[in-house]
Amino acid sequence: MKLVILDRNGTINVNRDDFVKSEVEWTPLPGALAAIARLNHAGWHVVIASNQSGLGRGLFDVASLNLMHAKMHKMLAGVGGKVDAVFYCPHSPDENCDCRKPRPGLFQQIGDRYGISLVGVPTCGDSMRDLQAGAAVGCEPHLVLTGMGAACRGVQLPPDYPPNSMVHEDLAAFVDFLLVREANAAALKVAV
Repeated sequence: MKLVILDRNGTINVNRDDFVKSEVEWTPLPGALAAIARLNHAGWHVVIASNQSGLGRGLFDVASLNLMHAKMHKMLAGVGGKVDAVFYCPHSPDENCDCRKPRPGLFQQIGDRYGISLVGVPTCGDSMRDLQAGAAVGCEPHLVLTGMGAACRGVQLPPDYPPNSMVHEDLAAFVDFLLVREANAAALKVAV
């Protein structure tokens, strides 16, 4: 199974300092939905792992979150793409749960749901905690320079980032990387 695990805010949609609280505030980043569709067309399954502490903070409710995701699914369908599942942590930071990134609980839930090891599965997000959570279960970490990741533009990643973290301009560039690497691997198999 070809699986990719993506963060949501700052990776797929515009991140807001005051939280994305409604479907009206949920706005896709340029090229992000088309990038997901390209992954789908190449046979990849896409799953989201997202901290949604706005729920735990009382800034929005599950119905509002569902409306945001309904908008995302509808807009993705409009470009021929889809997300297979959305896993989210509803807790505020002070609840000390296991599912809030950088802890790996969401990723463990994904592995359990699909019955697979996540070792080597690409994960992409805009923050160190996204990459740390994925790396804790063996995922291949990728940072995008959108959302909070923009602070890393033009600088060397701090040592707290997982080793071998790869950096991409945005989600479209990350998808380009995956698809080119896959095509090169296929060409090598044919050549051998």
